[in-house]
Amino acid sequence: MSPAKKDSAMIKVTQVRSGIGTKPKQRGTLRALGLGRIGKSNVLADRGEIRGMINRVPHLVKVEPVDKDADK
Repeated sequence: MSPAKKDSAMIKVTQVRSGIGTKPKQRGTLRALGLGRIGKSNVLADRGEIRGMINRVPHLVKVEPVDKDADK
């Protein structure tokens, strides 16, 4: 890993609503975030690209910051 990735903040994205009935682009965004079922979570780097994807589906996901010290 590069030094920039080690120091970057992480966020936990959890799917809280179903993608059924949403537009195909929104379902694709959920898939790109690594989600697919209600209750499934994924820890991702807090970058602009990820935040942009989350902004497309804010009604379907919950976002929480991840504490770096929890891993130690």
